[in-house]
Amino acid sequence: MKYYIGIDLGGTNVRTLLVDEKGTSYSEVKDATERENGPDYVCAKIIRQIESIDYTVCGGIENVQGIGIGVPGPVDTVNGVMIMATNLPGFEQYPICEKLSSRFNLPVFIDNDANVAGLAEALLGAGKGKPSCYYVTISTGIGGALVVDGKLVSGGRGHAGEVGNIIVKNNGYKFGGLNPGAIEGEASGTAITRKGKEILGDDKVAHAGDVFRLADEGDVKAQGIVDEVISEWATLFANIAHTVDPHCFVLGGGVMKSKKYFLTKLEEQFNAKIHVGMRGFIPLLETELEDCGAIGAAMLPMSRMK
Repeated sequence: MKYYIGIDLGGTNVRTLLVDEKGTSYSEVKDATERENGPDYVCAKIIRQIESIDYTVCGGIENVQGIGIGVPGPVDTVNGVMIMATNLPGFEQYPICEKLSSRFNLPVFIDNDANVAGLAEALLGAGKGKPSCYYVTISTGIGGALVVDGKLVSGGRGHAGEVGNIIVKNNGYKFGGLNPGAIEGEASGTAITRKGKEILGDDKVAHAGDVFRLADEGDVKAQGIVDEVISEWATLFANIAHTVDPHCFVLGGGVMKSKKYFLTKLEEQFNAKIHVGMRGFIPLLETELEDCGAIGAAMLPMSRMK
């Protein structure tokens, strides 16, 4: 059995796990990131977490094969650094992989958190056994990951799978650094909540799930929001499908808690927007893993070192 270390580095918390090649975790250390103290401080904390792991099952850290890190934002996977670090100030171009590799004499890999979650689902979850799998998470934002033959496709600059910036509506909403009308600004959980509050009122909408529920209860304005969102999702999936023709999509993220209100309609509209020969052959599957952050990060060295 081979063992790996997975690190889920977020703006709020950082978790470190010991994971085997089947995705079973054996020891976990978790703490607040304390990002305000800077990258050197956070890196030192991660080093302490790695040193605190219980390695009894594998006979010591010397028997670990490698370390993987999942982080929010685009990553230069070749040089092992974050390109953007909105939630982790100071981590842009910070050599975290180099520092951990030098400290523990192990190969270290880093990638976007959506990518590592997609890798976990492709290797261990809903996409297991599929030659190719496209993971899409619809939550606060929208992200994606393409996994082919058990390996992430990161592209030339680490931006492959950044589907949140794909335009689905001409002259649409402008959000942050994204294109006007990008899917993240139009149909993420944040966008659905924003539209709900604007059209239905703050008192009726606390989160995206409220919009779906109100639409199901017959609210015509809520139905209009939901119909538009489903159409935009279907366009996104059709664009991806015509580009890479994956063997399956795997859908994750907080919005999937409302799947009973939209998944069937999404499947119908997706199939209506793709070529006839593709229809019915690209299933939209639900995620199976409850914890794919640190576990997915641990799968990075396993997939890259094959």
